[in-house]
Amino acid sequence: MRIVIALGGNALLHRGERPDADVQETNIDRVTTAIAGLALEHEIVITHGNGPQIGLLAEESAADPGLSAPYPLDLLGAQTQGMIGSLLVRALHDALPRRRIAALVTHTLVRADDPAFVRPTKFVGQVCSRKKAEALARKQGWHIAKDDTGWRRVVPSPSPERILETETIHELLGSGALVICAGGGGVPVTADNDTGALTGAEAVVDKDLTAALLAEDVGADFLLILTDVPCVYAGYGTRDPQPILDATPDDLRRGDFPAGSMGPKAEAAARFVERTGALAAIGARDAAYEIVHGRSGTLVRRDLTVG
Repeated sequence: MRIVIALGGNALLHRGERPDADVQETNIDRVTTAIAGLALEHEIVITHGNGPQIGLLAEESAADPGLSAPYPLDLLGAQTQGMIGSLLVRALHDALPRRRIAALVTHTLVRADDPAFVRPTKFVGQVCSRKKAEALARKQGWHIAKDDTGWRRVVPSPSPERILETETIHELLGSGALVICAGGGGVPVTADNDTGALTGAEAVVDKDLTAALLAEDVGADFLLILTDVPCVYAGYGTRDPQPILDATPDDLRRGDFPAGSMGPKAEAAARFVERTGALAAIGARDAAYEIVHGRSGTLVRRDLTVG
């Protein structure tokens, strides 16, 4: 099979962990060990989130007295693609010594008039107290919101329209390479209606929705979304969460999952399955092999009576 694997930003930097380089390297080593087993049997494309990482870079940039203005989010997103891509390449090189591996800086076209630009929902950066978050919001002009465990910055997350390097990704896959691309949802850009000239957008594209688009574009048989929970839960965060092990796209949409966490993952899985008829699954970062082989996670398919 051809499998697109979407790694959540929290799969690379767990909640509450210090954002040190060695911490992320250890986490990436662990998750690539799980992916390597699949790569021995299937074609693999990897994409990844960057919420914790881009938030850290944004804070550092905003606090740097040597800058006349903080770096924009599109350029910070490109930086995270390079950093995380390099860590993934090194770990996969060690786990799959005879496999060709390529990490590609990827751009994603978004609409300049996307409503997301006036309604920020994408969490970035580390969790902090409400007091600290409000202080940062006042100082930097940021939007903040509460997630499951604390307060974080939120930024616009426009819908991906097109991945600009799709043809290059096809060529790399055709050469037998394992491809890492569209990290952080891709560097967000808008295109001039007359000239087609590209301009960076102050946003972070949701990596799960980009992963669904990528999986469709490359003709994937399976979209695997890895995160920090073992499956999708109905009533997550309540006293009695119920695991959902099999679902249709309609089932996921009726779940009304939070926009800042499971919501985009559920929507991405639903879109891919609806548009292609192929399979999607959502599950734990350490269980990639088990999920694809039906022993873990939430499997999403068009018709639960089939298979």
